[in-house]
Amino acid sequence: MSFARLLQPRHIAIIGGREAEEVIQQCIKAGYQGKLWPVHPKKQQIAGLDVYASLQDLPAAPDAAYVAVNRNLTINMVKELAAMGAGGAICYATGFSESGPEGEALEAELLAASAEMPLLGPNCYGLINYVEQAIIWPDQHGGEKVETGVAIITQSSNVAVNLSMQQRGLPISYLVSLGNKVKFDLHDAIREFAKRDSVSAIGLYVEGISDPSAFESAVRYARELGKPVVAIKSGRSAVAQKITLSHTASLAGSDELISALFARNGVGRVNSLDALIEALKVLHIHGPLQGYKLGSMSPSGGDGALVADAVEDTRFELSALTEHHQQTVKNTVHDLVTVSNPLDYQLFDWLDTERLTATYAAFIEREFDISLCVFDYPRPDRCDDGNWQPAQQAIINAVASTDAKVAVLATMPECLPEHTAKTLMAHSIVPLSGLIAGVEGLQAAADIGVAWQSPLPAALFTPPKNAEDKTLTLIDEAQAKQRLAEHGVVVPNSVIVATPNEVASAVTSLKFPLVVKALGVAHKTELGAVKLNLRTLEDVSEAVAGMAELSSRFLIEEMISDVVAEIIVGVVKDEQFGPYLVLGAGGILVELMRDSRSLLLPVSRAEVNQALKSLRSAILFHGFRGRAEADLDAAVDAILAIADFAQQHGDTIEELDINPLMLRATGQGAIAADALLRIRV
Repeated sequence: MSFARLLQPRHIAIIGGREAEEVIQQCIKAGYQGKLWPVHPKKQQIAGLDVYASLQDLPAAPDAAYVAVNRNLTINMVKELAAMGAGGAICYATGFSESGPEGEALEAELLAASAEMPLLGPNCYGLINYVEQAIIWPDQHGGEKVETGVAIITQSSNVAVNLSMQQRGLPISYLVSLGNKVKFDLHDAIREFAKRDSVSAIGLYVEGISDPSAFESAVRYARELGKPVVAIKSGRSAVAQKITLSHTASLAGSDELISALFARNGVGRVNSLDALIEALKVLHIHGPLQGYKLGSMSPSGGDGALVADAVEDTRFELSALTEHHQQTVKNTVHDLVTVSNPLDYQLFDWLDTERLTATYAAFIEREFDISLCVFDYPRPDRCDDGNWQPAQQAIINAVASTDAKVAVLATMPECLPEHTAKTLMAHSIVPLSGLIAGVEGLQAAADIGVAWQSPLPAALFTPPKNAEDKTLTLIDEAQAKQRLAEHGVVVPNSVIVATPNEVASAVTSLKFPLVVKALGVAHKTELGAVKLNLRTLEDVSEAVAGMAELSSRFLIEEMISDVVAEIIVGVVKDEQFGPYLVLGAGGILVELMRDSRSLLLPVSRAEVNQALKSLRSAILFHGFRGRAEADLDAAVDAILAIADFAQQHGDTIEELDINPLMLRATGQGAIAADALLRIRV
């Protein structure tokens, strides 16, 4: 299925009343050069154009059709358009799958009616093509004609409208709202816009991802074409956690999984629409940044301090200047200026374009991945920016002479007028509107650039779905550990007994101290189903006797000593992503710290290492307060074995919780001290 005609139409049929007329008005206002064919059974003219009474009266099959009639009539119109060979239809009507079972049935009819014809929506505003000025959109918008710009894909029409109204100089080539995504889903849009020369980067407003594997394939295709993708996902604070049997499932949710999907595929993530716009500006001008080395210049120490504070909790480094770099800059500034990064060059040369050009060029030409030049312009309605022009021209000259990557940053959005932003962009300088959003946008661009420097991981693991009629079964700890051991996970030496009388003969091969656990019981600590540090046969026998009401089988294990750190390793089943890993602070810290990372399968050794190092509790791995270093190599081996187990049993595994995986000192290994496993059989 090709969406080319729909996205770049030579003629547009507009079907309906009020919304259809608005589409026509917007196309005329923008200067669309193609044919507009209004269709209405009763009207003679709309916006000065002759109206066709039916689709059959049109001069030809339209490349695009905007269908703005009720949901039942929409189905009929789409069927007619498909039969006549139209290039695609945009369905404005609501009342489909978003409205309940009746709407779902109508949406299925709509899909069938469209046959092989592309379809956008339903329940969407539509599409704006600012390159050809095809404004297939029933509302005002804030964009303008461009030759090259970014494509913005949203799952909300109102968010799309709002993004079009930005006054920050961002050129937009395409803007689309997806609605119910019956045929034109997020991954379809990414692929279509990535292959267009008029698109420099792609921005996403995401509420959910219906097909993670297709999304992954699409963003990888965009990467192959050099088109970076940056996204904001809504609903971070609204992820509802179900109460489940294991601790692991309470640590992760769909938002974490989408973050993991973004990270493994080099999709930049931001947390606000402001930052999305700023990231897209960086990507449009400079593409992905190569790293996090940041330079900052300003005519005020206060600005420099604000920048330093803003990057404190980011991955950026305000790297120190080398002695040579420092001296080169020093040769261009007033004697009273202290040369450092950030650089406060003060106002001695503020009106001297030549001297400022020399200072800027000396500072930015070194090994920064990007340099900031902080300018806060006066408001244009009450003030004159004449005194800012020498400095602005100086940074333009410096960029031209060095080819360095530079952004002019205003600490507040109001302090960078749109006309100034456009001027800077015309000279390959990124205008960043607002300190916090600007830094977040820069970091997203750097995240993409760093990710692009590494090979892509293997394609996302997609196991077959579990049969609905299979029974969810809890595997006891002994059986769970046996299965894990077969995949290479180290577990404690153990035996199983049924009564206290069996203890003496059963434990002869084990070393004291021992642990006794009642089998078939989840969350043993809370129920008194585990006894630790048992040093005599009598202690072990008493422990078994004391748990007689909880179980008929008891696991006796050697107690793990010399533990440096404890982590939790879990596998949880997600409806869309299948099984995935969760790593986090283990033992009693699992609920106290809620310190975890989610990893999609398959997972590499490097990804596991990075996830462990990124935990807040990672300090415990590295000789905290005189302790030995933890055996992280053994921990990674165990985690990879667990991941392999999850993939091989992806069709049956529902939940696995190893808490804790005990890490001993370097060279002494990692041991699964507890395991909870639920499967469908």
